[in-house]
Amino acid sequence: MEFTFYKYQGTGNDFVIIDNRENFFPKENTELVAKICDRRFGVGADGLLLLENHPSADFRMVYYNSDGNLSSMCGNGGRCISHFAKFLGIISEKTTFEAVDGMHEATVEKDWVSLKMNDVERVNVSESHTFLNTGSPHHVQMVTQLQDFDVFANGRNIRNKIYGKEGANVNFVEQQDDATFSVRTYERGVEDETLSCGTGVTAVAIAMFETGKTSENKVTLKTPGGQLQVRFEKDDSAYKDVYLEGPATLVFKGIWK
Repeated sequence: MEFTFYKYQGTGNDFVIIDNRENFFPKENTELVAKICDRRFGVGADGLLLLENHPSADFRMVYYNSDGNLSSMCGNGGRCISHFAKFLGIISEKTTFEAVDGMHEATVEKDWVSLKMNDVERVNVSESHTFLNTGSPHHVQMVTQLQDFDVFANGRNIRNKIYGKEGANVNFVEQQDDATFSVRTYERGVEDETLSCGTGVTAVAIAMFETGKTSENKVTLKTPGGQLQVRFEKDDSAYKDVYLEGPATLVFKGIWK
């Protein structure tokens, strides 16, 4: 089969996005998704996104990890697909769309996308780490000398030994100043370090506030792929009005044959 695809990246977290409003894509073909995402035999991406029709919202987002399996929410993917919807002319600047974890709102201004994430009701703080779900499950752990830290080996070990088959994403964090943190993330499904993770930096920002590492509700997150910001409001024990903000860029389009 032959179809047009678009390659996007948001702070180095890269995606193949396909306009599937005519429902032509074989969604059960996990091997095809994995092949498209393969960096040597395909286009190369951390994941694949389908933009589909929705009965009441602007569109529906369907997200696959690079292993070909359907996955939980992807924050940078949500930002990139919002930009793509504007590129297609489906939206102007504001959008409402449905993802696997429910409805989301986003604002697109040139290449800057602000995505509203789900409320976070529960943050589990332990002595060694913090665990919370920001649309995807995240383990957040402070380290020193993050630049030299073995994210792959340590991330894989935590992902498998602590969280088992279902797994969790693992974020290693080093504080730069009161409201700035460096983050490196091992992502399940990709089973490797990615240059950036949207739900991951969202989890880090909330975890840093919850554990008293910052008193600011607008936090800057520096990832290997670029800089993101997360802002939120805390209402009793819950985090609400959570926004993930940063750049989203169309890299190229192509034809898959």
